[in-house]
Order: sequence, then structure tokens, then C-alpha cells
Amino acid sequence: MQFTDLKTQYAALKTRIDARMQRVLEHGQYIMGPEVAELETALAAFAGTRHCVTVASGTEALLIALMALEVGPGDEVVTTSFSFAATVETIVLLGARPVFVDIEPDTCNLDVRQVQAALTPRTKAIVPVSLYGQVADLSELNAIAAAHGGISVIEDAAQSFGALYQGRRSCALSTFGATSFFPSKPLGCYGDGGALFTDDDALAQAAREIRVHGQARRYHHTRVGVGGRMDTLQCAVLLAKLERFAWELQRRAELGARYQRLLAAAGIQAVAVRPDRNSVWAQMTVFVERRDAVQAALQAQGIPTAVHYPAPLDRQPAYRRFATAGATPEAAAAASRVLSLPMSADLSEADQDRVVAALRAALDGGLRPA
Repeated sequence: MQFTDLKTQYAALKTRIDARMQRVLEHGQYIMGPEVAELETALAAFAGTRHCVTVASGTEALLIALMALEVGPGDEVVTTSFSFAATVETIVLLGARPVFVDIEPDTCNLDVRQVQAALTPRTKAIVPVSLYGQVADLSELNAIAAAHGGISVIEDAAQSFGALYQGRRSCALSTFGATSFFPSKPLGCYGDGGALFTDDDALAQAAREIRVHGQARRYHHTRVGVGGRMDTLQCAVLLAKLERFAWELQRRAELGARYQRLLAAAGIQAVAVRPDRNSVWAQMTVFVERRDAVQAALQAQGIPTAVHYPAPLDRQPAYRRFATAGATPEAAAAASRVLSLPMSADLSEADQDRVVAALRAALDGGLRPA
């Protein structure tokens, strides 16, 4: 069993993917070829934004968004402590200070109620993470940001591209939406890739210039930039995958709902989904005690699992200096209990049944809390 079944997906899309990649090999425009603009147009239309700017990775998407907003030394950026390091390392790389807030214990998303107290006159941006495929509370965050002088909000949507929140798509809900096309994401390429989304013309132009070393035109550098382009071959892969993406989102929704039913019947707590949004189930995550033993029991049955994430960012050695003592107890509790199960659009229901049965057997065999 695969944790993320990319082989079956490729088999279903082989003809389209091969043809798209062959076209790039024939025209030879491997950097900023025509597929780049074609993909950006398609992604902007899908998300419902004026602009999409493809970039080299999800990390570059966050970095370029912060750079476009001129975040730098002396600024603070409020964010979650429960995420991958890219969320915070981009803030620190620019000389700004991350201000960590805790999470909701049932969704693992940023706890909006705690954001207000974290704001100071130095706050330049808020970076919520739409974790596990479910959008964070963007309406409330946008309202808080607007009430404090127009603080910018960057949705870290690395795991949520395609998700709906109050009828709108992830990445179209804030100043910037930043997503990743890492292979295991809901929409993934065959290497690194990412994209930025915005309705702001000036910010879109800034992002386009920053991704090509700050060039407004060749050898005319208007700002400090990075080498942040997404290569043409990866854009070709995504163009082929977009043809199946609507089906994959529907299938993920069906499998996610089925997982929830099966897990509930087995008395196993899964990450909750709020009623005004859905999840694209980048991960199907449950809460368990004695996680190492549970993982070992599942591995013995040939069932792969993963932990996203085993330690909050404010407890990581590189970022402890930004921590506030006692500020993120829910993140610490989640980090000790979360366990992600196999999930992809091509997961079979038979394998899903097998996963839940094995998990239930492990827990009933003495691994449930007393």
C-alpha cells in the first residue's frame, strides 16, 4: 500500500502527461516556456483570482509573498507554531520576527481567538496555515487584519489547494495565497513547484519581478529578487493533471467522508472539519496515544503512516529564541498524538477498510488510553 499513490495516478494520466512533456522537449523552452503562462491562466481561473504567479516551490511562494510586502527587520509576522518549517523560516530569513500562536485542538488550524492578543504596532503580516487540506478561519483573520490598519494576510495553502471556504477557493481569500505543488500535494508536479495568487495588480507585478532576480525586464533590476521560477516541464505536468483534478477533488471528498464514518464507528478521533468549509484531505489525520506503538503495529501490517508534525516550530532548536513560554500547549499536545493515514484520490475502499481495521485492532489490543 502506498501512503500517497502517485503510480496509479500516473497510469491514469500517462498519455496526457507524456504528451505534455514531449511537447516541451520538442520546443526546448525549459525556462519560462509557453506552458508557464498557460498554467498561470488556468490556475487563476480555477482559484478565482486575477493573478497567479508560478514559482519554484511552496517555500519560494511564501518568501516571495513576504518580499513583495516588504517584510523585513523590525517587523513581526503572526503565525502558527504547528506547521512545516517553511512557514517560519521564510520570515526569519528576511530578518523579521515570527510571533507564534496556538492552534484549535480539533482542527489543528491557527486559533483565531489568540491572534488579537499577539498583534503589536510592529505586526506586518499574519500567516495562517490551511492545515491538512482545510482552510483556516480567513474571514475572521481578514477582519482582524483590516481593523488593525490593513495588516496583510498570507494564506499558507501548501496543503489546501482546491478546498472551499464559505463558497470560495483556497488561495483566493486573502492578500496572497501561497501553495505548493510538491508531488504528494493534492495537486502535485514531479519535482518542486509552487504558486502565488492575488487580486492586487501591484503585488502580482512585484512577485513576478522578484521571482526573476528582481527584473522588470532583462538586466533591469528594480528590486532585490531570487531565482524563483517554476520550470516549464513541471508546468506541463500540472496542465495534464488539471484535466483530472475536479474528479480527484470529488474522490477525495468521498474518501474523506468515508474515512470519517469508519473512524467514528471505531471510536477513533479524526481532525474535525468546520461546517462552512471542506477539506481536500492532503492528509487524513487522527489523534492517538502511544503513537510509536500504533505506527509499529500498522507497519507490521504493511500500512504506511506519517507524522505531520512531531514537534511545534517554537520548540525546534532553530526557532526556540522566538518562543513565549506556555504559549502553545495545544500545539504541543497535538504534536504528540497526530498520525496521518494513507490518502489519495486513487486509494481503494478495500485498502481504506484495511487501514481502519488495522488501526482499530491496534488500539483495541491495548493501545487505547485507559
